[in-house]
Amino acid sequence: MTAATTPAEYTHRLFGLEGSTAVVTGASQGIGLAIAAALAAAGADVIGVSHSIPDGPSDARAAVEAQGRTFTPLRCDFSDRGQVAALAADLASRNVDILVNNGGTIRRNPAATHSDEDFDHVMDVNLRTAFVLSREVGRTMLERGAGKIVNTASMLSFQGGINVPGYTSSKSAIAGLTKALANEWAAGGVNVNAVAPGYVATANTTALREDPVRSKAILERIPAGHWADAADIAGAVLFLCSPAASYIHGATLPVDGGWLAR
Repeated sequence: MTAATTPAEYTHRLFGLEGSTAVVTGASQGIGLAIAAALAAAGADVIGVSHSIPDGPSDARAAVEAQGRTFTPLRCDFSDRGQVAALAADLASRNVDILVNNGGTIRRNPAATHSDEDFDHVMDVNLRTAFVLSREVGRTMLERGAGKIVNTASMLSFQGGINVPGYTSSKSAIAGLTKALANEWAAGGVNVNAVAPGYVATANTTALREDPVRSKAILERIPAGHWADAADIAGAVLFLCSPAASYIHGATLPVDGGWLAR
């Protein structure tokens, strides 16, 4: 910061996203909704993608438009390879500056009874979709010499989990894919990184939070002593999408209240 630069101007230079177009998958609720709101607050127009997002009013649209930014909804079933290919081609034509691969799913069954169908479904939604979208959108970013891709990994990118072999495999692979793409694309001006959320208070974790035994065990393991809010994850994503993170490539950033440090 120079003497002629105010603190506000310096902060804006580091974190402002004005003029950017950001794609957020899984944007209709939870972490994806919080990410869409955070990117819009920093100045980005948002394309929100989910399997059920409406064309008209939605929480995501309201959150983005409240920041004075434009919101474009796109629907896609990430388990349908044809729909994913069509989405990728559509996004590749839109000059996307930021791609946040947040959409995902989970299937719970012990490994000994975990079906091929469940495993394939989770891998398609969580991993294959992230790769296809990154490949097609990333190619256009490389042509322009700039872009940000942020993937959503997990604590199970580092740990094995229980009864979620497909999910753990997909999220471990997301961490590897993040590094692989960063190795190839960093020199071309494209940052590829990931966030690894810890336990977040969203609709997907309601059953865990309402289970007194599991909830107690989880909270005792988290040094921060509480579950994350979706906004905690969105803040980390905003950082990785901003100019402030221009020299960060291939990182998977835990946002876990200290879970992995325990």
